[in-house]
Amino acid sequence: MKAKIATKQNGIQIDVEDVKDKKEVLLEAFHECSEGRCTCPTEEYKKLESLDIRDGDDTIQLVLKVRPGEQIETREIEKCLDYTSQRVSDASDAEHKPKQG
Repeated sequence: MKAKIATKQNGIQIDVEDVKDKKEVLLEAFHECSEGRCTCPTEEYKKLESLDIRDGDDTIQLVLKVRPGEQIETREIEKCLDYTSQRVSDASDAEHKPKQG
């Protein structure tokens, strides 16, 4: 997974590329954030007015619109993307481990 973050006039656009077989798990994690159930280690999501998720072939685009008077720190968004990537990777690893018992 590769992410490109671009600051826009009223928020941030994130292009997540090279999602391959992790796309469904990533979409699920991003939908949690859009519904206010974000588990990322940041409070930045509280500054959001909306989170629009656009599903492409091998990409996911996130458009974060901030509340009036707020500003999102891209450093915090990078932390959140790293956390989500690790979480997705851990979930994928757990799926592929042989079950014991």
